[in-house]
Amino acid sequence: MQKFNDNKDAKDSKDSKDSKDSKDSKDSKAGKGHQDHKDQIPLWQQLQACAEVVRAVRAGQSGSAAMEAVSAALRPGVQALTFQVWRNLARAEALRRCLAPRTPPPAVDALLCVALALGWQDADAHYDAFTLGNQAAEAAKRSPAMRAQVNFINACLRRFWREREALVAATDGDPVARWNHPRWWITRLRHDHPQDWQHILEAANSHAPMTLRVNTRKTSVPRYLDALVAIGCGGRAVGLSGIELDAPVPVHQLPGFSHGWVSVQDAAAQMAAPLLLADCADVAALRVLDACAAPGGKTGHLLEMGAVDVTALDVDAARCARIHANLDRLALSATVLAADAAQPQSWWDGRLFDRILLDAPCSASGIVRRHPDVRWLRRETDIAQLAQIQQRLLEALWPLLAPGGRLLYCTCSVFAAEGRDTVQTFLAHNTNAHLFSSPGHLITGKFQKNGSLLDNQSGDHDGFFYAVLQKCAL
Repeated sequence: MQKFNDNKDAKDSKDSKDSKDSKDSKDSKAGKGHQDHKDQIPLWQQLQACAEVVRAVRAGQSGSAAMEAVSAALRPGVQALTFQVWRNLARAEALRRCLAPRTPPPAVDALLCVALALGWQDADAHYDAFTLGNQAAEAAKRSPAMRAQVNFINACLRRFWREREALVAATDGDPVARWNHPRWWITRLRHDHPQDWQHILEAANSHAPMTLRVNTRKTSVPRYLDALVAIGCGGRAVGLSGIELDAPVPVHQLPGFSHGWVSVQDAAAQMAAPLLLADCADVAALRVLDACAAPGGKTGHLLEMGAVDVTALDVDAARCARIHANLDRLALSATVLAADAAQPQSWWDGRLFDRILLDAPCSASGIVRRHPDVRWLRRETDIAQLAQIQQRLLEALWPLLAPGGRLLYCTCSVFAAEGRDTVQTFLAHNTNAHLFSSPGHLITGKFQKNGSLLDNQSGDHDGFFYAVLQKCAL
């Protein structure tokens, strides 16, 4: 279970990122941050730091963890630059191979790819070719690891801008460069979603909206929309109690945020609590387990919907503190346990649950818009290992569910192995379970529904999978 905790940062973002400055606002059109700071912080410093983050992720570190190593003064600009690099990294690597077929040392290669990713197409370039080339050379000059390679970096970038059109055309035929995703990822999507894979890849390279969940215990969607207008912020209602903002806003500027009026939560993640509590006349009578609960976004939503008796579980004790912090802000309470959901013998008191929410560890392939480094961090072998973890969690938690009770299985993945296939395998091996309902795989955009599980509801939400399983009554 611990092996795949590197996607915990991704889970924060897809569920409820109640930090001082939301990741949604940090990635506002991938460039706003460094443009705001360009007069104070030289671009070469940002390029150096960006290249270090790229090297760290190539070595297996998550982008969020690598970003924490960047100084606070540099971080906003580097975050914006790096997000743009992740969305163009495969193209940049293909271009670098054209310019220098022999791979340069890691530090030099990272800096070259950063510069190419930021400047390969005019539409997304925030700096002109001269400035970017000049500052990349300056970054190399000021780095002991790259100082001897300044002429090489200069020569590569000068050649690229001289021959850009021909070099880009030469890489157009490479699907990895074209879609900026690993080859195995593209192949899997083509197999799982043969009609929609191209749109899924395009959406993964776009910018995600910032979406709020309104706490209907304290206000309403129409009233909160009015409060946003009063501070010059626009938005529109989505789902049952959501608001999609026209533009990201730091959470401390949101009206009533500190008092729990709203939480940051993607529209797809907001579907969990209503799906789990659907058709229940007396919510207060339910005992609910929220397994793998940190940082507590769905826990809070369950409690906002009624006086539910919730036990929230997470294997990471430090992340359980995040659950407490989010519930404190909402003025709500739950029993929070630091324990492994796959080992109920270590924490379960023997009383059956009426509802179980299993937000299982997964590849995070559905939230690449918010965490564009995920595609470069994951390995093809991870998917089978994660699917095994998901099956093990389902098998471990199913006995804890009361007859007639329901378990909501969800992942922030667009891969069938972590959604549709997982549920079908579980149903085939558990005759006391049946599929109560399933929105299936939710994918950004509008698609036709097909298959035994109804897939692909439309909307500008993250990629998700949902299935509600009901245990047969005795």
